[in-house]
Amino acid sequence: MGKKLTTREEDYSKWYNELVVKADLAENSGVRGCMVIKPYGFAIWEKMQAELDRMFKETGHENAYFPLFIPKSYLSKEASHVEGFAKECAVVTHYRLKNAEDGSGIIVDPDAKLEEELIVRPTSETIIWDTYRRWIQSYRDLPLLINQWANVVRWEMRTRLFLRTAEFLWQEGHTAHATEKEAIAEAELILDLYADFAENHMAMPVIKGVKTESERFAGAIETYCIEALMQDGKALQAGTSHFLGQNFAKAFDVKFATKEGKQEYVWASSWGVSTRLMGALVMTHSDDNGLVLPPKLAPIQVVIVPIYKGLDQLEAISEKVEPLVKELRAKGISVKYDNRDTQKPGFKFNEYELKGVPVRLAIGQRDMENGTYEVARRDTLEKETVPMDAVVAKIEFLLDDIQKNIYKKAFDYRQAHITEVDTYEEFKNVLEGKGGFIAAHWDGSTATEDKIKEETKATIRCIPISGDTTPGRCMVTGEPSVRRVLFAKAY
Repeated sequence: MGKKLTTREEDYSKWYNELVVKADLAENSGVRGCMVIKPYGFAIWEKMQAELDRMFKETGHENAYFPLFIPKSYLSKEASHVEGFAKECAVVTHYRLKNAEDGSGIIVDPDAKLEEELIVRPTSETIIWDTYRRWIQSYRDLPLLINQWANVVRWEMRTRLFLRTAEFLWQEGHTAHATEKEAIAEAELILDLYADFAENHMAMPVIKGVKTESERFAGAIETYCIEALMQDGKALQAGTSHFLGQNFAKAFDVKFATKEGKQEYVWASSWGVSTRLMGALVMTHSDDNGLVLPPKLAPIQVVIVPIYKGLDQLEAISEKVEPLVKELRAKGISVKYDNRDTQKPGFKFNEYELKGVPVRLAIGQRDMENGTYEVARRDTLEKETVPMDAVVAKIEFLLDDIQKNIYKKAFDYRQAHITEVDTYEEFKNVLEGKGGFIAAHWDGSTATEDKIKEETKATIRCIPISGDTTPGRCMVTGEPSVRRVLFAKAY
């Protein structure tokens, strides 16, 4: 199976696009800007989804589902929210088709115009807060901790598989609280949960921070984020959590009776991650040979490839392998025994390398005689011969070690690509030469932020929650700065 991938050094963007398609993760669809997620790609997303869903439920959240269509009037109730999403909305105006009288085909029936247009959800705050008005009456109904797994549509003109598509899959949490303190604590709790998932399951190091005012979610008082660094030195926003204050409660008149009998508006949060995480996973770890998947999210953690001549040898190998497959599955390890006779071992080795399977076992006649397996790890491509009675322990070690190793590799790269600068000239040089995160002082003004973005295409990725808080002078204006912020070019 010839991979023939463009290398990352040649053209990182082309490498990514080719890898997503050749590794059978996704492909472009007949609908412009939308993608088909193929079974192997969806299997990775399902593992992400299952783990995140478990984490949400452990912290007291429940799943629900809300309509795909949102009345246009709902979006107009929260001014900054509609302004933030207006240019991305797909709008349903009619409810019926009919055959054209001249026989030219199907047309929209002009008599079937909706009284009020419907927006295909770009996010669900408005429809959910309209619902919460009916669900919340008193302090006994709070906190309300709801999550939804759904698809959303944000009309994008320039798309890229997983990273930016007109329709994508995600989860969106929407919570209501009795106090401001509780709502902020919720947003911070989810930020920590996202960071935990990114680092301990995706093996992707992230920086936790807050967004500047101009980068906040439309309608939020505060937006918290996790930012990751891809191998080309560009940043990727991997998840966000928002403290919404009482903006949506006031817009939709969601009040509750306090213990003292007073009527007060509730406090809100919302938060989400999407199939963009799939793109982050590919770009954080993969190499010029294909995907490199963290074992915790790999659909196939171990593949076993028999090397044989004739059916007698295959039957003998299969008989030896069968107990190993059962033992691994009993330990919760996903394993595939690839005994297809339509492809040669070399083709299979290439296929599973391309698809990022963490551990590969090969067994041939000589291995049968010696009581061994050839064991290969995907992250370093190292191979070794392991006795059959030690192979289960070796696999367990490798799955753990690969998870740690690819995290460390990504972490070391990230750390090596955080650069402190003090002047605007130095900033520009690092941005164009080295890339990565640039820690620089900023005077806190939107005007300066806009100037930097316009001149360099770099944005403030976040104001880090932890790290150096030494004050200084803005690299552009020389005005006082309370601390360094992180800039980068980003996806």
